[in-house]
Amino acid sequence: MRYGLPRSTSPSPERRSRRRTSTFGLPSDSESDFEGPPTDSDSELSSPSSLSSDSFCYESESQVPSPPPRPKREPRSPAEQRHVEDTVAAIRLRTRYHDPYEEWEKQTRKDAFHTARRAQVQTRLETQGRRTQRNTQELQSLAAIHAQQLAEVQKQLAALQIRQQADVNKLISSWQEQDKTFRGRIEGVIRVEEEKLRAKLEAERKAREEAERKRKEEEEKRKAEEEVKRKEEEQAQRQREAEAAAKHQEEEKERLRREKLDAEEQGRAQLGMSLAEEDWVHARETLKNLKAGPMKTVKGNQPLKSQWSAIRRQITPKIGQLTHDIDSVMRITQQLIDIICPPERHSPDIYFAALSSLAKAILLQAETEVTAEKRSAIPLAMVAARLLGTLEGFPDIFFAKLVQRSGGWPVPSAIPSTDSDGTAWNELERTKAMGYRTNDGQRETLSDHVMRVSGMMRVYFLILTAPVPQPLEKMFQLPRFWTYFARMIGDERLLETAVAAQVLHAALDVGGMEAKFIWGNQWVKMMELLYEGATTGIGGVAGKLVGGQTPEGKAARVRVQLQIDRIMDATGLR
Repeated sequence: MRYGLPRSTSPSPERRSRRRTSTFGLPSDSESDFEGPPTDSDSELSSPSSLSSDSFCYESESQVPSPPPRPKREPRSPAEQRHVEDTVAAIRLRTRYHDPYEEWEKQTRKDAFHTARRAQVQTRLETQGRRTQRNTQELQSLAAIHAQQLAEVQKQLAALQIRQQADVNKLISSWQEQDKTFRGRIEGVIRVEEEKLRAKLEAERKAREEAERKRKEEEEKRKAEEEVKRKEEEQAQRQREAEAAAKHQEEEKERLRREKLDAEEQGRAQLGMSLAEEDWVHARETLKNLKAGPMKTVKGNQPLKSQWSAIRRQITPKIGQLTHDIDSVMRITQQLIDIICPPERHSPDIYFAALSSLAKAILLQAETEVTAEKRSAIPLAMVAARLLGTLEGFPDIFFAKLVQRSGGWPVPSAIPSTDSDGTAWNELERTKAMGYRTNDGQRETLSDHVMRVSGMMRVYFLILTAPVPQPLEKMFQLPRFWTYFARMIGDERLLETAVAAQVLHAALDVGGMEAKFIWGNQWVKMMELLYEGATTGIGGVAGKLVGGQTPEGKAARVRVQLQIDRIMDATGLR
């Protein structure tokens, strides 16, 4: 070996003939290009330490670049020259030699590389398959765990729902029991009050009957004495005035007629009775004076208006808190009195404006709640009755507001062709005076009007029959109940309307039985007239029935008949 390269025998002529060499005697690129890693000898040859810069191989001489100009150097020594020649000769021998072992080693490496690649691919596929199978198993396990957890959650939710439903049922049962107890207590109080009222009315009735009996006895005795005296006087007078008997009789008849008319008028004045038209005019004038006086002053003064608005905001919730409980009635009545009449008295304008708001709140409550549940009128009427007997000026204002919101039905009377001051109506004013509500210029339907007016009138009739600690004004006393029916039956125009039938039904439902105990046979005769108007005809005229021919009137007429039957059956007169 020389210069670190192994010696080798020169190749055979046959091997030399198969190898192409370059111009410099090096093997061509085609022979040196093979797959696999290089051998130690090749790496040794290709290292920079074993080859000089002049030993690169090219495919042809034309590709050999012209060497750069070399600097002039001194001539080599013979030893150096021999060393270079030996090195070049060794390189040429190495490049021309073809070793079968090396070829076999290269091919073995290549086969081993392919075998390793195939083994690697197979291993990778098997690993990937096992990984896929393991992932699938893990997903299935997770799915099973999730399904089990979902089933447990659903089971717990079902148990929670069952417990919740049980709690709800328990609460409902408890509430129903409390409601039943509360209703029973209210019914008991109402029955006690009804029994007290019935006993009181019975005692009053017996006292009246006893007084009436004594009065009749005295009247009969007086009439007998007067009759004897009159006969004696007539006998003496007949003898003295024989010639002027005919003239005297005519003058006597005229005088008796005038005295009767004067006596009737004086009797109405003493009893506080008035005509229906007079009552309507009084209510209308009260309403006008209220609007033109206190209400105008309060609305035109901002401090007064703010004070009035604060009072209104206190009144409305109190009316809405009423229940079927005597304690609630007494408590709310006192609270309303404290609001209207505080220790520091309001000015007259604020006082009357507050009374107007109080009356409006009561009537609005009657319009809304009584139409849905007629029993709600009882506490409302009890509060109103106590306020009417306590607050000064409230009866006139309440009756005026009642006439304003329901028309002439509280009187009852048909609305005249002119206002109370004689001025002619326009269409809108007459509609409002008749008690109809308007919305965007459209008048409310007959059904709504009937239900609204009947709700307010039910409260009014309950006020007439309500027990109060002090007497009320005459327009709110029980005799007004008789007057109402007498006026209604005497006006055929009113009886033929659907509102009249519904209002009469409300009145009979409220005080029909009590009126029978008070007025006796006279009330029975009035019921006979009303029943005839509801079945045969008003005044015996066929076709002119109470309530008219509208669907609302027909339904209300049937209710009136049923109420009269109930009253008659209860009194044992049928």
